[in-house]
Amino acid sequence: MRYIRYAFLAGLAVILVSIAMANRDDVTLKLLPEGLEDFAGVNWQIDLPLFIVVFGGIIAGLIIGFVWEWLREYKHRREATLKTKEAKRLEREVTRLKGEKAENKDEVLALLDEAS
Repeated sequence: MRYIRYAFLAGLAVILVSIAMANRDDVTLKLLPEGLEDFAGVNWQIDLPLFIVVFGGIIAGLIIGFVWEWLREYKHRREATLKTKEAKRLEREVTRLKGEKAENKDEVLALLDEAS
């Protein structure tokens, strides 16, 4: 299984390097469209190779997706936390009740109850 993973990663690396080599031309990224640049007074732009723009978009999409999913699953994590706390509370209560029940019985019977 480990070799399959290495082969997959090597193939992916070859594909990504070939994409990067084929898309080395510079592109200009602008913060605002030309009409809004004059209105806002901001003329921010940068020249980058196309492969950096493409890979940056993929990475930004992955990060946004992970954050979105983490925020969406908050209610499930909260419910799991509450259920865990409730289970621990109930376990403590059962232990306490078994101890109270054992005080009123013979010691041998109390030990047998604890074992089951």
